Amino acid sequence: MTRHCGVSLPLSSMPSSRSWGIGEIPDLAPMGQWLQAAGCDQLMLLPVGTMPRGQSSPYSACSAMAIDPIYLSLDGMDDFSRAGGLECLSSDARRWLDDARGSTRVRFAEVRELKDVALWRAFRQFVSDDWDQRTIRAGEFAAFTHRERWWLDDYALFQACAAEWPGGQWRDWPAAVARREPAAINEVRRHLGRRLMFEQYVQWVAETQWRASRQSLSELGVALFGDLPFAVDAHSADVWARQDEFLTDVSVGVPPDDFSDTGQDWGLPMYRWDVIHQTGFAWLRQRAERMRSLYDGFRVDHLVGFYRTYGKAPSGETFFLPPDEPTQLAQGEAVMRVFLETGVDVVAEDLGTVPGFVRESIARLGVGGYKVLRWERAWSLPGRPFVEPAHYPGRSVATTGTHDTEPMAAWWDAAPAGDRHAMADVLNRTGIGAWDPAAPWTDALRDGILRLMASAASDHLFFPIQDVFGWRDRINTPATVGEHNWTWRLPWAMDTWMEREETRDRAAFLCQCR
Repeated sequence: MTRHCGVSLPLSSMPSSRSWGIGEIPDLAPMGQWLQAAGCDQLMLLPVGTMPRGQSSPYSACSAMAIDPIYLSLDGMDDFSRAGGLECLSSDARRWLDDARGSTRVRFAEVRELKDVALWRAFRQFVSDDWDQRTIRAGEFAAFTHRERWWLDDYALFQACAAEWPGGQWRDWPAAVARREPAAINEVRRHLGRRLMFEQYVQWVAETQWRASRQSLSELGVALFGDLPFAVDAHSADVWARQDEFLTDVSVGVPPDDFSDTGQDWGLPMYRWDVIHQTGFAWLRQRAERMRSLYDGFRVDHLVGFYRTYGKAPSGETFFLPPDEPTQLAQGEAVMRVFLETGVDVVAEDLGTVPGFVRESIARLGVGGYKVLRWERAWSLPGRPFVEPAHYPGRSVATTGTHDTEPMAAWWDAAPAGDRHAMADVLNRTGIGAWDPAAPWTDALRDGILRLMASAASDHLFFPIQDVFGWRDRINTPATVGEHNWTWRLPWAMDTWMEREETRDRAAFLCQCR
């Protein structure tokens, strides 16, 4: 068995010194350099799909296919440079950019507005210099729009309409447009032709930057993993284009679990699984193909939802679709086979309230589930001892946490005495060292836990980047809304990591753990 090791984090959290206050696509390359130095060969990103304005959660995107323009790099972008670069921006815009770069948090609204202005300037320059002149670049752009039209046409049209009628949902657009009546759609295409082309141009730039960065990672021996979100926002190109495949008045979530006594309501539309099945899972096949084109492997988010989806009706009634276990099993395995047909490495997030038959199913299919250290315990034994990672299944993903959990340092701070004793016990049993369960968190304890996880039998080992350094910063707190979610940034610019003593030391430690 080949064991792979890497880190996981959102792209937004890893800006470089040249980025506009948020991690950008070219910042993948310096992260890859650091991972190579750390002896790691994989990088797991959270979703990068286009988020609605005002949103910062990558799990409620308005497209399952597009790359959010907020991740584009304007630095070194030829069209923007020819348009005047930073000097073409107003003094207020340049001041906002300085503030965004200097912030300790990702300022999504400001960054999105700044990049929107800059990308429009770049687009106009492209039209003038290339499109109108019918250059080679114009031909490359035309070839991209033709090749990707299977998702790009609906996405560009949706974005253009959302800009034309802002502030609401697609249901609030003119009725004929909302219903996608052909005559109305043709009129919109004529009326909003330039905006449509802008949206296509932005995705072309994103694709170009993505391919270059992925090639850089490949040359460093680092594979790129993505995250396939369970659903998309109700106000999305996908739901608008496939209205008969969703119940938009039913909200998807999860039943009560360890994160919430009342469950979670994500506000995402419910799948109409009967209709989706009749299409041969066409949209899910397209999503899988898009993931294959962008990544070397991907994680299936909220695995259990593809077997049985938990929804809440306007009346308050909650239910699962499909309702019965045999149908759930058949459906889930059919969906997983769609993902596996891509031929890339597929793993699944099988955490939370998951029936045993679901975990048995993915084991039969050869899909690795998640083994999160704090939850892998012999729950029926006295003291609930932790399972030694060396005993995890070979086909699995070992990790110390996810984007929805507190980092290990914060977990230790708040852990009951019994949990601390159990952690000290497993470290002692595996010969890593002895710790006083009553003692505060230390760097030595951090490194002991990392060594423990490095012994995992799992074929994938992903460390949340916070646990590599022993930070307490959270990415997201489930069942809460606020600026504390999704806005966390690394404390140092990504392009300085190979020069900083702290980051070099951490890379050397991880390399030694391998």
